[in-house]
Amino acid sequence: MRPSVRKSVFAGMAGLSLIGTVAGCAPSASQSAAAPSSGSGSTESSAATPSGASSSLASSGSSYKDGTYSADGTYVSPNGTETVGVELTLAAGTVTDVKITQHPTNPNTRKFQGEFAGGIAAQVVGKSIDQLNVSKVSGSSLTSGGFNQAVEKIKSEAQ
Repeated sequence: MRPSVRKSVFAGMAGLSLIGTVAGCAPSASQSAAAPSSGSGSTESSAATPSGASSSLASSGSSYKDGTYSADGTYVSPNGTETVGVELTLAAGTVTDVKITQHPTNPNTRKFQGEFAGGIAAQVVGKSIDQLNVSKVSGSSLTSGGFNQAVEKIKSEAQ
């Protein structure tokens, strides 16, 4: 190929690649309406008991209903799959209270879930539920994965 033809072909391919990339960024109507799926095939539970069922979403400016919601999240530790229960109370999309239900399968899990439960409130109370993404709490980093998974379920329930 001649150098000018190569440049034209390359420029055309680069342009098509950029168009495909930009088009891939826009969510389709079916994606934005679909609820997130954990894809794990597990039988984790989630339950919602909104305390302010009559509250108006428009008046609060939040896309979440006020109330108390709970869900379980799982994570993998060196000892296998573990579960942690999360209960969040929301007001105008802000976390006003958090409770952790420990489901330890061994002494190490009991220790780390206990440390996590003791330090989580300081990291999440007063924050928007959309800002929650915990990575490490009081030395416990693996429990955070289960917590974040449960928060995603709660977000889905509270909308």
